[in-house]
Amino acid sequence: MISVDEALARVLSAITPLPAETVALSAASGRTTASPITARLFNPAFDVSAMDGYAVRAADVAPGATLEMIGMAQAGSGFSGTIGPGQCTRIFTGAPVPQGADAVVIQEHTHADGAAIHFEQTVAPRLNIRFRGADFALGDALVPVGARLTPARLALVAAGNVDTLSVATLPRVALLATGDELVLPGSTVGPDQIVASISTGLSAFLAPYASTVTDLGIVPDDREVLGAALAAALDAAPDILVTTGGASVGEHDYVQDMLRANGVDIDFWRIAMRPGRPLMVGRRGRTLVFGLPGNPVSALVTARLFVVPALLALVGSAPPPSFFLPLAAPLPPNGPRRHFRRGRLISDPKRGTLVEPILQTDSGHLSSLADAEVLIEQREDCLGIPALNFAQVHTFYPKC
Repeated sequence: MISVDEALARVLSAITPLPAETVALSAASGRTTASPITARLFNPAFDVSAMDGYAVRAADVAPGATLEMIGMAQAGSGFSGTIGPGQCTRIFTGAPVPQGADAVVIQEHTHADGAAIHFEQTVAPRLNIRFRGADFALGDALVPVGARLTPARLALVAAGNVDTLSVATLPRVALLATGDELVLPGSTVGPDQIVASISTGLSAFLAPYASTVTDLGIVPDDREVLGAALAAALDAAPDILVTTGGASVGEHDYVQDMLRANGVDIDFWRIAMRPGRPLMVGRRGRTLVFGLPGNPVSALVTARLFVVPALLALVGSAPPPSFFLPLAAPLPPNGPRRHFRRGRLISDPKRGTLVEPILQTDSGHLSSLADAEVLIEQREDCLGIPALNFAQVHTFYPKC
């Protein structure tokens, strides 16, 4: 067996990011930048009023001062003249600040008597003005390479007058379930059969990171049938092929042998972790192959910890970060394998955010995993962690 850290390092070191493609701004949501995005103008493009009020020369304003209003500036229609001594203009939020003005006084601090505007207090230069380029300047970097284009980043890119972007091509994923005992959801279930649930969960789990997730169905535990199915799956050359079940060394576990027979170079197939020890990773050409365990919890946990980082690496992104939270309840001692325990987040008005361990550890217990928001990482041979001590936590659905 190899360690979790070594396994992840070996997976990521073998990945070359996919090539870039150009997409319209409207189609870029959630994509990952393949090159830095730079601004094509200044923002603001000119000095702009941040408030409704009056554009003034700060030196002219004092308690009891009266200035002559000589015009109006509003968004999309500025004042073309210049403000001189003793003058001001009415101005609205988003309007260009007129020549000669160096401050904006909010209307609540004034009193208008026709064109005569009376002021109640002094004003500092630059007050209530957003100056040209205060947000970003022409040529400034807006989004770095390898960044996910979130709604806020897309708004920033749009403000920079960028309408097309270079983004990483999304990976193609294929799923293949194995097992004589499996039947599709909705089937009549025989006495020796179980409903296949892993592919359904994996399809939804991996879809945010992929262009397509193709479910290749269920293959029985038959060498020839499995070999033919794997050959067809590999010949389609997905970026990632995920198999579930048959990854161990039992008499009916044929996946590893049939992958080798189809030219897959197996890197490793056991990891010192719980759940998910019988994880297999290999490669044929550009296709990275993951053989996930047949237990639903093990499959989904290993997908989160290894397949998701691989998908992110294919688009040039780093693995999802972990963070540290205090425990709402103690963790018991751990054995020689690293344990990824299920956990819930709790918001406490006095103690802040805590993570509550879910004590169920069975690899087939899906309801406890469905109730989990995070995975709590407990290191090998840990003697236990008391309540309120910090534990390392991984968001289970980092991109949802």
